[in-house]
Amino acid sequence: MDAHGDTDKGTTHFGFREVPVADKQKLVGAVFSSVAGKYDLMNDAMSLGIHRLWKRHFVATAPVQQGDCVLDLAGGTGDIAALLQPRVGARGRVVLGDINGDMLRVGRDRLTDRGRVRGLDYVQCNAQALPFPDACFDLVTIAFGLRNVTDKDAALREMRRVLRPGGQARVLEFSQVTAGWFRPLYDFHSFQVLPRLGRLLADDADSYQYLAESIRRHPPQRELQAMMEAAGFARCGYRNLSGGIVAIHTGYAVG
Repeated sequence: MDAHGDTDKGTTHFGFREVPVADKQKLVGAVFSSVAGKYDLMNDAMSLGIHRLWKRHFVATAPVQQGDCVLDLAGGTGDIAALLQPRVGARGRVVLGDINGDMLRVGRDRLTDRGRVRGLDYVQCNAQALPFPDACFDLVTIAFGLRNVTDKDAALREMRRVLRPGGQARVLEFSQVTAGWFRPLYDFHSFQVLPRLGRLLADDADSYQYLAESIRRHPPQRELQAMMEAAGFARCGYRNLSGGIVAIHTGYAVG
């Protein structure tokens, strides 16, 4: 069962709507195909540009070293892969995986244009059924992508499966703000400002509305930690950034 959904009954959430499970992947795909060319602009609008700092911190604090093999899921336009590449060095590899072909092409073209070629692979894949053997990565990351997965529990189990013993999974995702006084301001930005920015900047208010709604339907910090534990991760924890607007979740593969 997908958290905050009801996949046992054949439905799950798409933003605030309940939709058939079989339809969600197609609906999410349409959103990201629509915003692929302006994805960074979208993230700037959603986070007031702070997403770039969150991503740098996410990678800078990752337990990765020269020669490691890393999988970045929902890799989108390649921000995380670009930060990971120098960390793994010439002997390492970064696999950028994304279910959406449009997003994957944007990421590949952007990294190629920046001269980032060596040590990077691109795989179109579903996080719920990864096309990799067991225990083949030292680190698995997913940034701002887990909330769009239909079956988050299955994705977490797959992340655990492909990790080598001692490897870490890291999830960077919008979460639940901790300060009560800030929530009305955050809600106003999410549901009033953001769709209008989407219409103004990308001529696409609906996709931005969905993305704001998807944040509210995503499991809060302690619930996601429990989901990671249930998926088989050990030493699970999280760290809030910017008062819980986002959180970094971590878990380790053991045995």
